[in-house]
Amino acid sequence: MDASRLPVLAEVDAVVVGGGAAGVAAATVIAEAGRSVVLIEKYGFCGGAAVAGLSGTICGLYYTTQDPRTPERLVFGFAERFRAALLDRGGLTDAQLYGKTWTEAHDPLMWREAADGFLEQAGVRILLHTAVVAPVLEDGTHRGVVVESNAGRSVVRAGRVIDASGDAAVVARSGGATAFGDNGAIQNPTMFFRLGNVAMDAYAASYGVDTICSSEVSKAIEEARASGLDLPRSKIWIFRTPRPAELLVNATRLAGRDGRMLNVIDPADFTEAEIQGRRQVRAYARFLADTVAGCENSHVIDTGVEAGIRQTRSIRGLATLTNDDVTACRKRPDGIVRSAWPIELHSGDRPKLHWLFDDYYEVPYRALVPETGEGVIVAGRCLSAEHEALASARVTAQCFEYGHAAATATLMSLEEGLAYRDIDGADVRERMRAAGSAL
Repeated sequence: MDASRLPVLAEVDAVVVGGGAAGVAAATVIAEAGRSVVLIEKYGFCGGAAVAGLSGTICGLYYTTQDPRTPERLVFGFAERFRAALLDRGGLTDAQLYGKTWTEAHDPLMWREAADGFLEQAGVRILLHTAVVAPVLEDGTHRGVVVESNAGRSVVRAGRVIDASGDAAVVARSGGATAFGDNGAIQNPTMFFRLGNVAMDAYAASYGVDTICSSEVSKAIEEARASGLDLPRSKIWIFRTPRPAELLVNATRLAGRDGRMLNVIDPADFTEAEIQGRRQVRAYARFLADTVAGCENSHVIDTGVEAGIRQTRSIRGLATLTNDDVTACRKRPDGIVRSAWPIELHSGDRPKLHWLFDDYYEVPYRALVPETGEGVIVAGRCLSAEHEALASARVTAQCFEYGHAAATATLMSLEEGLAYRDIDGADVRERMRAAGSAL
């Protein structure tokens, strides 16, 4: 594509592609340092998987322990700033038990509003309803992106590009090396839904305090499946939300009608996931109404705007977070975020859970830097990671901090005229620590 023939929409220090947790963090931190930033988002709101996918929780904030009684925080930095903004709005629950760790559920509308507040106050130029269709490259260096909206195509020229698309969209379109799960096998997408008009006291007494369902509920699902309900997943998650009489349900497992894995990069597969997901939501809602006390008069409020995507493309980075890094709880001098979230691999009837007790691992800075290409860095779930490692590293608290790290590296790159690959990750770590990250 000849970008030189297109009108220039903006010329900025940095362009951030994607308005999820990583993108909002990256754009905010760069703009707060006085640099000019454009954020590109395909939807009419920010939030990514947390809002459009309705994942609805901030996972990854807490330590994991064999006997979880009191939540102990692990991740701070920009993740804590956003969490505090949600709390101020009344848009976040207290910590909820999640097996051997804890999580918090948010109000998706308040998430959008909190993101708007951060970005506007920092002075980020936000372009919603806008999609990236191509990178702008000059001798292998990223100089911006070609964008398209109902107004047509134009160019955002930028000194640095942050790919926070979740799908490595910019890196892939530039010919950069990417991987797709475990030799092409990825985690199943899901369709979250919100359930209203729940009698919460009766529900809590029946379901219990753990958001991960009991073996009794799983057995009831299997019995209902045998009777004909479309309930492919036996182990389900249910969270309280900040709204009264409401639950957030993560229950569906989306595969092709023929049982094959769906590649949600492909719009045909993505469409199939959406339609199958909405059908499964009705089946699980019926099961809950028929089986779980307190849900007798409940109804589906809504589903995600899109299916919840756990995994698509990952970059090939200068460093890779390995499965062994996670299970060994490996620390690094260039670690830019800590995580104790389990390996949570959704690829069958019962998700695989591998807990990391009383410890954590660190994600290396260079896992955000693509092997090839200059002037671009990633933030979010498309970091360079092996399949099972990504099943731990992809969650929201860590994504906020990937954005924080990408922004910090971008500021250093602009200030010192350095390529991302030439920045010392230990220096990124120290600047993030000074800004409130727990490292």
